[in-house]
Amino acid sequence: MRSVPIGLNRTAPDTAVPPPAPYNGRMQIGPYTIAPNVVLAPMAGVTDKPFRLLCKRLGAGLAAAEMTISDPRFWNTRKSIHRMDHDGEPAPISVQIAGTEPQQLAEAARYNVDHGAQLIDINMGCPAKKVCNAWAGSALMRDEQLVARILEAVVNAVDVPVTLKIRTGWDCDHRNGPLIARIAEDSGIAALAVHGRTRDQHYTGHAEYATIGEIKAALRIPVIANGDIDSPQKAALVLKQTGVDAVMIGRSAQGRPWIFREVAHYLAPGEELPPPSLAEVRAILLGHLHALHAFYGEPQGVRIARKHLGWYAKDRPENAAFRAVVNRAEDPQSQIALTTEYFDRLIAGEPALSSAA
Repeated sequence: MRSVPIGLNRTAPDTAVPPPAPYNGRMQIGPYTIAPNVVLAPMAGVTDKPFRLLCKRLGAGLAAAEMTISDPRFWNTRKSIHRMDHDGEPAPISVQIAGTEPQQLAEAARYNVDHGAQLIDINMGCPAKKVCNAWAGSALMRDEQLVARILEAVVNAVDVPVTLKIRTGWDCDHRNGPLIARIAEDSGIAALAVHGRTRDQHYTGHAEYATIGEIKAALRIPVIANGDIDSPQKAALVLKQTGVDAVMIGRSAQGRPWIFREVAHYLAPGEELPPPSLAEVRAILLGHLHALHAFYGEPQGVRIARKHLGWYAKDRPENAAFRAVVNRAEDPQSQIALTTEYFDRLIAGEPALSSAA
């Protein structure tokens, strides 16, 4: 394995950072061309295999698997086995790992590559309390030397590109995202995703893109902007303001996986796609439900599907009553039937729950 210098090993810059290239709808990570340059953010409990496949089919250029813990004691649990199932996924297969120990993370990277991962993503962006209390996720940004050791260990452990996800800093007084980004590039990280908030903000307030733009201007590796990108227009604005190579969408894809094709279409010819019809939404949702039921089986698939049903129905007529009814379904057949009836009635212009309530 190659030896990689740690930390800020650069002298005074002797070359100017080139201006951003004209928009071409793609991003390169190692040997992989990511097109379109609209990426699904890894989200624990959300971006499982059925959801990743759906988002890729609807236009996401890349979809990372939900976070896998680096501790090998948990690799054979039912949850981890599902998270490490990549059979039939289109390339490149990206897997996110989380932890605190450099060698343990390196071993987790090797293990996931042996099980099909073609990109390894390191989580230093998750703000969740249970993750940060273990000094994983965005808590790692408090220790820049540890960050350097982790990145060096993982990059040297595998022969596939390693990417990193961070936030702009730990809190408003410690926006060390630019420093972490320089360490990442020096350590051999192939691409960097930046959420436009500090850890202490979680998902409150508004994402700020100035720091992301500063990071992009200082690096030669691809940079991906994340945070509050909820429309094609917002994606275009963030690309223009920051000069980044791609945008990453997380919460806005929940219940709206077609956002990827909407963004990609808008960025290419600059035209808005019409929203999907109710019939298409019904077809997408029913296909998603069938995939969840097949992937997880009973009763887990039914339980996991409930949150997705709530997201799809959000902003639809009588959505609260629909969720109350469909959440009582205990088997796939009932869940499918209730969902079909709900959307059939919306399509027909009838009261959505006249017979289901």
